[in-house]
Amino acid sequence: MTASDAAVRTRLTALATALRHFHSALLDFAKGEYEFLHGPVKGPFELYSLVINHPSFQWLRPLSGLMATLDEVLDAKDTTLTPQNVADVRQALGLLFAETDTRFADFRAGYARARGEARVRETEARWRETLNSLEA
Repeated sequence: MTASDAAVRTRLTALATALRHFHSALLDFAKGEYEFLHGPVKGPFELYSLVINHPSFQWLRPLSGLMATLDEVLDAKDTTLTPQNVADVRQALGLLFAETDTRFADFRAGYARARGEARVRETEARWRETLNSLEA
């Protein structure tokens, strides 16, 4: 591991952590929407099943997938991370939130509903701040 690799890895790990908090806030919001319509979720295993199978949670999948890919990159010990990895994550997040990219319209619609929640706004501010601090 080079000093550059370690620096990139540390920064991307901080971003991954911030994105997990954001995802958790969005998941809590989606769970609240679901419970409003269908009643309480009866535990973590039911929630897991709903997240995997129920259409009410599908809008979270693009962010979940991006986070899984980021985790895979960070877990690859035999790979040297470079500023290109930072640029790739920045581009992927840009596409996810870009109004012009129709592939992620469902995510953006769910995100737009969730933005009214204070925790969603706070965790979004944190990951965006972390992303902006990364050198591309």
